[in-house]
Amino acid sequence: MDPNDLARMRTDYPSTEPHDIASNPFTLFDHWLDDALAAGVPEPNAMALATSNRHAEPSVRIVLLKGFDSDGAVFYTNFGSAKGSDIQQNPRASAVMLWHPMHRQVRFTGAVTRVGDEEADAYFASRPRGAQLSAAASPQSQVVSGRRELETRVHDLEERYDGEPIRRPAEWGGFRIGVEEMEFWEGGADRLHNRMRYLRVDGRWQRERLAP
Repeated sequence: MDPNDLARMRTDYPSTEPHDIASNPFTLFDHWLDDALAAGVPEPNAMALATSNRHAEPSVRIVLLKGFDSDGAVFYTNFGSAKGSDIQQNPRASAVMLWHPMHRQVRFTGAVTRVGDEEADAYFASRPRGAQLSAAASPQSQVVSGRRELETRVHDLEERYDGEPIRRPAEWGGFRIGVEEMEFWEGGADRLHNRMRYLRVDGRWQRERLAP
């Protein structure tokens, strides 16, 4: 889409000034995600997740957002993975979601905490059985001898859990980014983009417009 066409497609989000848009960033996020779903954007819940270790060495990868509400943004992984290790050393993260066909992106930053066992169990149980087996079999981010080793691990688990529910591994679960800052970016004609930032200050959201 040509950014110059956007002027003919504007919704009410974001509009011209901070006081005109949603007072809560989660309301605006839900609106934009619904727009992405309605537009058929592939993997609309994909996000680039940035973490860093105790030495401030950054790392980034694509993960899937599996929950987003006033408590924060949730994703799942093996706690021993590279990102899991980073978070244990430096429990903060930043993420960005890009809906390129709509010329929109959202980024957010905050402290990271683990999702409770009950919530993680419920999500794990909702996954397809094959995905459960893969999560349980994979020593994520660790060196393996080859694909055959992974396939053997999955096969062994299939036999162990034959006809039985697969339990969530203790080393696998969710993380929640407690959103402290959130920015909405929307492409504009002649690169005069819209950028609106929300900051959590003393438990309340402060809104401000940023220059593109």
